[in-house]
Amino acid sequence: MVFKKIRDALSFKGDSSGEDYLEIDVGQTKKDTKVLVRLFVMKDYEDTNFILNSLREGYTIAVIDIRNLKKKDPVELRRAVTKVKKTVEAMNGSIAGFGDVIIATPSFAAIPKEVIKKKEEKKDELEEY
Repeated sequence: MVFKKIRDALSFKGDSSGEDYLEIDVGQTKKDTKVLVRLFVMKDYEDTNFILNSLREGYTIAVIDIRNLKKKDPVELRRAVTKVKKTVEAMNGSIAGFGDVIIATPSFAAIPKEVIKKKEEKKDELEEY
């Protein structure tokens, strides 16, 4: 009796009139989508989940203040930063730290790691020759 109900539930009995599906245009893009730069304050390890959910949405650049957690518990800070770093790298994003601030971006934005010289320093190098 139970198996018959399961078999009936799994068997296809609907008609193909076209009312039971939704057609999606794959080439359609969201033109109203804006990139958000959001500031987060990391007070404890659990705050990482909220930050990562915002990053996973795809249109958020996270600026994370880690000062409070740094004062509170450095070991927990290391765990939280490692979790954010691994997730951002899995999403092909970028992450960089600037003092007590971490910036994490999704794949569409990159943070260059090299230092850019000032124009005046380049002029001095040219004058040597």
